[in-house]
Amino acid sequence: MFFFVNYVLPMRNLKNMAQNSPPPMAEKAAKLGGWQHRRQAAAARAKTPASDVDGDSLVDDFLQTQIIKGRGVNSNASGRFEAERRYQIDDGWPRVAEPPRPRTEVGIDASRSIITANKSPDVAFDRSINPYRGCEHGCVYCFARPSHAYLGLSPGLDFETQLFAKPDAASLLEKAFCKRGYRPQVIALGTNTDCYQPIERERRITRSVLEVFDRFGHPLGLITKSDLVCRDQDILARLAARQLVVVNISVTTLDRELSRRLEPRAPTPAKRLAAIAQLTAAGVPVNLLMAPVIPGLNDHEIENIVSAGAAAGAQSVSHVLLRLPHELKDLFVDWLQAHVPNRASKVLKLIRDTRGGGLYQNQWGTRMRGVGAYADLLNKRVEKARRRHDLKARSYDLALDQFAVPVENSPQMRLF
Repeated sequence: MFFFVNYVLPMRNLKNMAQNSPPPMAEKAAKLGGWQHRRQAAAARAKTPASDVDGDSLVDDFLQTQIIKGRGVNSNASGRFEAERRYQIDDGWPRVAEPPRPRTEVGIDASRSIITANKSPDVAFDRSINPYRGCEHGCVYCFARPSHAYLGLSPGLDFETQLFAKPDAASLLEKAFCKRGYRPQVIALGTNTDCYQPIERERRITRSVLEVFDRFGHPLGLITKSDLVCRDQDILARLAARQLVVVNISVTTLDRELSRRLEPRAPTPAKRLAAIAQLTAAGVPVNLLMAPVIPGLNDHEIENIVSAGAAAGAQSVSHVLLRLPHELKDLFVDWLQAHVPNRASKVLKLIRDTRGGGLYQNQWGTRMRGVGAYADLLNKRVEKARRRHDLKARSYDLALDQFAVPVENSPQMRLF
């Protein structure tokens, strides 16, 4: 049993730590094995060049062996914008009791707008909506984790325990649709965090947003890994009848045990496949989204996942290669060491093979598919499996001519 002490080190001390010259506070921690710079510790554990791991973060070696049940990561390291870095050490004193498991807390996001624009050529839409910030599914690989740093929170445990809901999302969307000169284009729903994560069951924000899409006849592409989407199949079926929706259901693996470790609070793979079947039966077009494909961990399942998705009724298939921006690099390396230490070196090597020698490249045109021979092989395997099962490539070719502002929302009616 261990007792933990939090040390806070100003960012100006990080250069000293990187040069193996710890400041006085860290010198004491060094004797207990807690002050090492994350880039050195992570590189030593994974036997990889230190330059492949972000250089301005710290690691608590003891925590790497700890697994918090029901959570995706075991770290709550400070975000990249913080002036300080917080980390924990074992001071050798016995602990009377286990620390309580982190609870999920939900705050209110009082944003004044709801539609986010983007200019990325890598995605098939230029605008999106996210009803929630943070995601309780706790997927360790989630590329959205670093976005929590903008809130002054950790991309680690905070991302999956400190959530923010947007209760005004539907009314904000109505206002956006009613603006003079608004022109409809496909809006992606749930691109950053899952719009059907567990708290949606009670808050029903996503359903209220779908009702607005339905009333205005606006096209959308929905992304989720939750079978809770089937709750709203009545609205989705009406939208589908007018060619206004495509639902993307993410299936990362068919291995339930691996899924439990990668995405601890997400529905099982079987439930996601069942959701594909249920929505398809209701006339809702479903795209099977293999995201992320993780080299050396789940890439051997590509053909089986496509086959299972096709059998469930998916009309199309797409995939995204693992993305590890900013703090996510360290979180994923830590997860590998805690959950699959015997495969960590292989996974990291293959990731580098697809990312030009590093753990991530954020260039447009390659960030979704990777580069190099191994990435090309993965892309060809997906394409071959798609053709074998006569599936389409994902498309957002939806109707734009159904959009109309309801009479009760028109400016003219407000005069009466």
